Amino acid sequence: MTFLCISCYFKGVDFMRACKAAGNTVFLLTNKKLEDAAWPREAIDEFFYMEDDSNTPENFGKLAGGMAWLLRSRTVDRIVALDDFDVEKAAYLREEFRIPGMGQTTARLFRDKLAMRQKAAEEGIPVPPFSSLFNDEAINQFAANVPAPWVVKPRAEASATGIRKVHSAEELWRVIHELGDKRHQYLVEQFKPGNVYHADALSVDGKVIFCRVSRYLDTPFEVAHGGGIFRSHTVPFGGDDDRALKILNTKVMEAFGMRFSASHTEYIKSNEDGKFYFLETSSRVGGAHLAEMVEASSGINLWAEWAKIETAMATESAYQLPLVREDYAGIIVSLSRFEWPDLSVFDDAEIVWRMNKKHHVGLIVRAETRERVLELLDKYAQRIFNDFHASAPAPDKPTH
Repeated sequence: MTFLCISCYFKGVDFMRACKAAGNTVFLLTNKKLEDAAWPREAIDEFFYMEDDSNTPENFGKLAGGMAWLLRSRTVDRIVALDDFDVEKAAYLREEFRIPGMGQTTARLFRDKLAMRQKAAEEGIPVPPFSSLFNDEAINQFAANVPAPWVVKPRAEASATGIRKVHSAEELWRVIHELGDKRHQYLVEQFKPGNVYHADALSVDGKVIFCRVSRYLDTPFEVAHGGGIFRSHTVPFGGDDDRALKILNTKVMEAFGMRFSASHTEYIKSNEDGKFYFLETSSRVGGAHLAEMVEASSGINLWAEWAKIETAMATESAYQLPLVREDYAGIIVSLSRFEWPDLSVFDDAEIVWRMNKKHHVGLIVRAETRERVLELLDKYAQRIFNDFHASAPAPDKPTH
């Protein structure tokens, strides 16, 4: 089979290697500025580039023209989006050229934060109160009936990019007026204080066959807007949170029409009522090196298994999930004021991964107990804050 992988961000190396190892031909479509990135060139048969990676009708037209030219001399059996921003590109090309896989309607549920909230609410999945920014009267009703604070979120961004917290109707309208003609690309949602969890999963034939539940120690919003240190860790296996979120995540995947893919879904456990609320999902492997943390905990390489699942579905063959481990793992990542920080000062035996990236410090630990993982993450957070940490302001507007 021939796979066209799309990624306008440097990621998915293990996916492409596993895809090639399965006997497939692998094409990569990426941004021209990433031409010299450390792609696994031994696993990629041919590169294609775009100057503009935006998800606009004009750029989609250019992509269609390029795809039409490509198909004159080559075949493409499957298209896979490796980054969140490329889900729409892949769905558009599948629809335009009748290639099997997730179409634009289903892809919306994994990209558009308004669409996913509406679908979740329709299916009885708890979500924080929200409103589109289409209609003035609807916004006023939301502000009158839903207690502040609220967050204004871009519908098509990832992580905490572009999110703004507001505390009154006046402040909300000030932000809306600043958005101008782009207000329809945003939504407003009640801010619910609580712990944020993520479920990293694999689905085959419409069923979730693997799910590892973890909890952020600082929410992505707090890290992005407060200059904090990013940390996450595995929740107790078989505990109340683990069981509840595996059930809820299965319900979300079924409601959203997930057939086969990796997925990364976030939930919040409200401090007010102790209930889990759906926040957002994506049809991809989670970012911020969470895949490496999941692999340290479970032995499952989400990128590689996703490639095997795509191959099995394309060739109508069986897929077998490898043996899953149950170890506790945790990750810590921070910006560093040093270009290449010396991580040799971290020498505990539990360390299984070290980040190698300019102006970053990052570690993953694995232990038999959750308590040991938390002990190490707390110790490292203090040391990183004192000796390495740097912060940068989060962008108020999307930059991708």
